[in-house]
Amino acid sequence: MKGTANESSYIHGTAPEEQQRLAALNALINEVSLKEIGRIEGHKVLDVGSGLGQFSRALARATAGKGRTVGVEKHPGQLEEARRYARQEGEEHLVDFRLGHAYALPLQEEEWGTFDLAHTRFLLEHVPDPLAVVRGMVRAVRPGGRIILADDDHDLLRLWPEPPGLGPIWHAYVRTYDRLGNDPFVGRRLVALLHEAGAQPVRNTWVFFGSCAGHPAFTGYVVNLVKILNGARVTILAQQLLDRELFDQGLAALQAWGRRPDAAFWYAIAWAEGVR
Repeated sequence: MKGTANESSYIHGTAPEEQQRLAALNALINEVSLKEIGRIEGHKVLDVGSGLGQFSRALARATAGKGRTVGVEKHPGQLEEARRYARQEGEEHLVDFRLGHAYALPLQEEEWGTFDLAHTRFLLEHVPDPLAVVRGMVRAVRPGGRIILADDDHDLLRLWPEPPGLGPIWHAYVRTYDRLGNDPFVGRRLVALLHEAGAQPVRNTWVFFGSCAGHPAFTGYVVNLVKILNGARVTILAQQLLDRELFDQGLAALQAWGRRPDAAFWYAIAWAEGVR
């Protein structure tokens, strides 16, 4: 069933295994993502789709204790985990985590138009109406405030040597997005979304997401890719997007590829910035 403009469908789910994958993914990419944003000392920050909250807390730390960070997450289980992670790190007061939907941000009337930065990452690909989300983010920031969108374009994945059978699995995985009414290629639309939402686009770039055999982080990237595909297995098979045997063979080939001494892969997170 396709999603409607009033709901979102997260293909990966929120099971403990997925939360562990997200936590590991944050460890791989948060530092480079934060570097792309630049200095935000003293800023008031809104993080939309805050998930497990690791990046929200990284943003809060970057304000150097002189700003304020609000994280918005629609899933109660994710929000509770975000608070638990924060407590474990002694950072329970660092972020104001709020339950709410990206289409209807849980802000007080006096908070609208006051944020210095509104940020979202890996959210727009999972909502049927990303423009509605971006419009809310533009409304949330002050005049001159920044809106930063970071998301996927699933056409960018390249592995070499390409594992046999990976192509059909990846294609099937991408199709699970449009079957839910979402856009697996939303990354290429980020600048357009900023413009349509009333912001002035000022920057467009990539955050590199890739590695090669021999690099300390390579195994982590491979494990993330395997978990993404394995996590979508039930949906792919249920929607008859790929035969069970072909899926299992392709996934096994990917895992074997991850042990090759010459393995390399390239991916990038699309990243765009606008100003109100």
